[in-house]
Amino acid sequence: MIDRSKISKPLTILVIGSTLLAASFLSTASVSAADNPPRRLIVCSTTQTADFSRQVVGDRWAVQSILKPGTDPHLYQITHADARLVAKADLCVENGWHLEGKDWMRTLAKDENKPLVTCTDGIAPLELLDDGQKVKDPHAWFSPQNAARYVQNIASAVIELDPDNADEHHARTQLYLAQLRALHGWCLQQFNSLPADQRVLVTNHDAFNYFCKQYNMKAASPVGWSTGSEVGGGLTPERRKQTVNSIRKFGVRSIFVETTIDGKVMRQIAQDAGVRIGGKLYSDSMGTPGSAGETYLGMMRENVLTIVQGLK
Repeated sequence: MIDRSKISKPLTILVIGSTLLAASFLSTASVSAADNPPRRLIVCSTTQTADFSRQVVGDRWAVQSILKPGTDPHLYQITHADARLVAKADLCVENGWHLEGKDWMRTLAKDENKPLVTCTDGIAPLELLDDGQKVKDPHAWFSPQNAARYVQNIASAVIELDPDNADEHHARTQLYLAQLRALHGWCLQQFNSLPADQRVLVTNHDAFNYFCKQYNMKAASPVGWSTGSEVGGGLTPERRKQTVNSIRKFGVRSIFVETTIDGKVMRQIAQDAGVRIGGKLYSDSMGTPGSAGETYLGMMRENVLTIVQGLK
């Protein structure tokens, strides 16, 4: 016959041990939560501004982009999900100069009363004609020197909101600025292999003016600075004719399509002008995760290599 008195104490010890274990777990979880508070959030309009933000904050903050890779910022229509995301943000980041259609990122930030960084602040704009009116060309990031200003503007806002980690943010920023300087020097070396009369870049729309000015190239496109008629762009027979004439005049060997825009028009223009398509370029958006162009440095590197190879 089993003496139950002999097993009562071990059972009691097991129950007590389980209670102590649970208490220990809860205590550890509480300490862990205190040591690792929820990360602050930056919500950016474009993939480029999101990449610049990540270079500043590392893993210290979370960064999300409203636009997904391959999305055209000129034509984007905001959603309720975008508003909910911005409502959670500690900081919002836009490109500025109406890249975001009718300033949709600025509207989201204002509606949710969130601080906003305009990355183009402090940059000398190039100007374009839009229906006879001068507008600021918003594609300033295509100059690595302008990209450095984007990064500095973001870093200043982050450090103001997070002074306890200012040294970290500053150190990351300085490293990335050095990488941008190296990128600029490398781009110059690559384009030195092209004769001046071959440096003509024909793309879907006027996204590469800063790039062309930086690297002594001529730019041409069939649709102007925007990709949608509601914000000032649009293909016209005259513009198309001008583009074809420019290709023939300068003896262009290749023209290029952009990853965010249907290449049908450019293929037709290439056929009319008797030239080939030299490849795809990242323009208003970076590449998808896992692609060579998923970062700004990768995007610029791949664009330069594609352009140089296509124009040789």
